[in-house]
Amino acid sequence: MFITDPSIKTTPLIACDSKELKSYIKQQTKAVKNWIKQSDFKAKKGEFCLIPNKKGEIAQVLFGIATDIEYRWALSTLAEKLPQGNYHLQSDWTKEQQQQAAIGWGLACYQFEHYKQAGRIAPCLLLEKKSKRIKAFVGAFKLVRDLVNIPAADMMPQDLASTAKDLAKTFNAGFKQIKGDNLLRKNYPCLHAVGRASKHEPRLISLTWGDKSHPKVSLVGKGVCFDTGGLDLKPAQFMRFMKKDMGGAAHVLGMAQLIMALELPIRMEVLVSAADNAISADAFRPGDVLQTRAGKTVEIDNTDAEGRLVLCDALTKAGESDPDLIIDFATLTGAARVAVGTEIPAFFTNNAALTAEINKASEQADELVWQLPMHKPYRRYLDSDIADLLNSSPQGYGGAITAALYLNEFIDKNIHWAHFDMMAWNNRHRPGRPKGGEAMGLLAVFQLLENRYVS
Repeated sequence: MFITDPSIKTTPLIACDSKELKSYIKQQTKAVKNWIKQSDFKAKKGEFCLIPNKKGEIAQVLFGIATDIEYRWALSTLAEKLPQGNYHLQSDWTKEQQQQAAIGWGLACYQFEHYKQAGRIAPCLLLEKKSKRIKAFVGAFKLVRDLVNIPAADMMPQDLASTAKDLAKTFNAGFKQIKGDNLLRKNYPCLHAVGRASKHEPRLISLTWGDKSHPKVSLVGKGVCFDTGGLDLKPAQFMRFMKKDMGGAAHVLGMAQLIMALELPIRMEVLVSAADNAISADAFRPGDVLQTRAGKTVEIDNTDAEGRLVLCDALTKAGESDPDLIIDFATLTGAARVAVGTEIPAFFTNNAALTAEINKASEQADELVWQLPMHKPYRRYLDSDIADLLNSSPQGYGGAITAALYLNEFIDKNIHWAHFDMMAWNNRHRPGRPKGGEAMGLLAVFQLLENRYVS
């Protein structure tokens, strides 16, 4: 998808709108003018025109752009549709704009190849030799997409652990895991309860990296590798894509890879709560009361609200080392999808200043994330008659908010915390964003970290 050797012959990619196209045509030979006319190329967004030379080879590629151009996706259609070959961008775009376009090119070249051969050989884009950042972003997206796309038969808690272990080896990071009944001995009872019914042992996966003198950031991911709903069984249509319920874990592992590849000056801790929410004689039940690492008791209203259960123990653990910031990612609620749709991550925070930072980073990264309110009066919907709280609200309204309020019960109010509730899946294809597993919020959150700890 990329080349860095400038001695390789490449074909120029030339961006133009309708006005620039007219100027371009005036300078061309009669044959080229006629070719463009016969091709009916109008320089509309998503259109492109292959300009041949006298030998019939591709000499140039014209591609249309909108007046409100999204640079990240400007080359994505080309990357998906151009024939195999080597290309370079010929434009007066800024370095940042070209960098975003190159990232979009790389994301458009993605193909999930675990179970069948790639459908096509992707074209290559010429980059400067110093292209570490572009490759790091594309690599992080690929990791997230691959992890989410792999079906549960091949992506259980032990497989997430193997991925984290491989990252640790690559970047000289620390790796640990606590699994099976050891979770009870080490005081992760909620995580254990959710995963105990499966033959695939639940586990807390830990990845640590960075200089001890740097501020600590904890990333926590929901790693429910398949979610049947438990004894509150999901209908078949809602279970079909529950391989993606470990999307939060995929996000924090992808974020970890990006942070380590670009060497952010932070001390990073990644905690993945990995479990298979299966059904057996030992499955946890509606009405059970579970202990948590924080010492609070939770009455189970619905076994399909298991994501917050595996997260609460990990969030408690994250807070014990007093980090500067905790961020969790989770495919947590259908209610968030109803609120903002499938393509926009919803987020909650416990701090107004952090909210402002995220909104700024979202705008800078050109990735929309949307705040939902941590409306404290809804906390009463989690009141239990026999325990400290319920795991979900029986009345059902404001489900994304009550889920965030549940998690908030396990966060020290003095620690900045952000919770991202996202789909981790594209229901439709868009240039650079194929149908299937997707990283959502990764760009905005990485920009947040750079703003906080680099700028």
